[in-house]
Order: sequence, then structure tokens, then C-alpha cells
Amino acid sequence: MTDKRISDSSVTLTQLMGPGHANTMGNVHGGLIMKLCDEAGGMTATKHASRPSVTVAVDSMSFHSPVQIGNLLTVKAELSWIGRSSMETRVTVTAEDVLTGSVTHTNTAYFVYVALGDDGRPVPVPRLILETEAERLRFDRGAARQAHRLKMRQQEVH
Repeated sequence: MTDKRISDSSVTLTQLMGPGHANTMGNVHGGLIMKLCDEAGGMTATKHASRPSVTVAVDSMSFHSPVQIGNLLTVKAELSWIGRSSMETRVTVTAEDVLTGSVTHTNTAYFVYVALGDDGRPVPVPRLILETEAERLRFDRGAARQAHRLKMRQQEVH
């Protein structure tokens, strides 16, 4: 299994938001944005693992500002942490007003995936090559988030 760089598996999805994407307030439906985040994160994990990968956790997702109909929505996903078979992706969302060029950061979230083998059970994934200090810092923060998730899961069981 060959180690991989973060850039080897990063994914960017861009989509024009139209009237069919609106909620009752006339903005883009948050559920659609969450779906696009999961798709980008899932593809990032799958590319890294070269295996089917499924969602196992989503850290809180807060929407800082609404996405308007007519905006160009961009969802960027990259790996932030790797375990044995688990992968955390950092997903950022921006909305661009194509008439003015104004870009708004609408949210950031962390999704966790696990790579699956042919038998449907978790399999090891390649290690991550961390090339910059920012990547190392993100990795350390991801490890802390994973430890917290595992601690919370333990408390839910008991």
C-alpha cells in the first residue's frame, strides 16, 4: 500500500444553485448542501483508500450564511486525518455571486468515513504524507477530534 499526499485525493464540486434547490425561505436547502458535502468527502475518502468508503460520522455542521439561488456553490473536500481504516475529511463550502464576484464562506464540517473490503468489513488505508506545517496541525487536530468522538461513543454505550 503506497502512502498518499492530501492533494492526491482532494475533490472539488461546483454547482449552480437554481430554483429547484430552494427551501421555503427561498434560499438553497441546507439538506442539499449537506448531501453535496457528504458526496465530496466520500469521494475524497474513496480516492485515498482506492476502496468503497462509507460515512460513519459527521461533526456538527453550522451554516454561517445562506446560499442564494443563482450562486455558484463550491464544495472542497480534503483529508485531515487518517486512522487504520478511518478517514476524516475537512469539507469547506463557499457561495459565489457570479454577477459581483463576491465569495462567501458558508460552512466547514468534518466527515468520517471507513474503507470497506470485498467482504464489507473495514480495511486498512494508506498513510497520509503530510507536506506542510498546516497539514500536520490539521492532522493533529483531527486525531484529537477522533479521540473525542470515540470517547463520546463509549459514553453512549454505557
